[in-house]
Amino acid sequence: MNVRQISKEDTWQLRQSVMWPDKNIEYVKIDNDHEGIHYGLFDHNELCSVISLFVQGDTAQFRKFATDTSRQGKGYGTTLLNYVINEAKEMNTKIIWCNARKNKTTYYKKFGLTPSNETFQKGGVDYVIMSRHL
Repeated sequence: MNVRQISKEDTWQLRQSVMWPDKNIEYVKIDNDHEGIHYGLFDHNELCSVISLFVQGDTAQFRKFATDTSRQGKGYGTTLLNYVINEAKEMNTKIIWCNARKNKTTYYKKFGLTPSNETFQKGGVDYVIMSRHL
């Protein structure tokens, strides 16, 4: 397995197939995708997991974190998220946060993220904002 920066376009197919398989590819594009740093985890040159990091000042937000459904539960996402958290630390950010699907909060707690009281809904999915001091 290796992690490297990829283009925003390289993230879109995996984002769509994992996160919003019932939507078209346009639905997973972010208006400010061009401002993000996009990472991919590869296994034998096959893209298995993607995540996008957006840094503003001393705060970093990760978005559109997706691992191929056939590879979930095998450590690919964990490896990628740990990598991105370390990248955020290297950039001297103080806080990392995300909009977590409520059914994934237990997963993010393993990385030290804690849920806030801020919740919202998008596309029929419930989210909670989670963060961690770095």
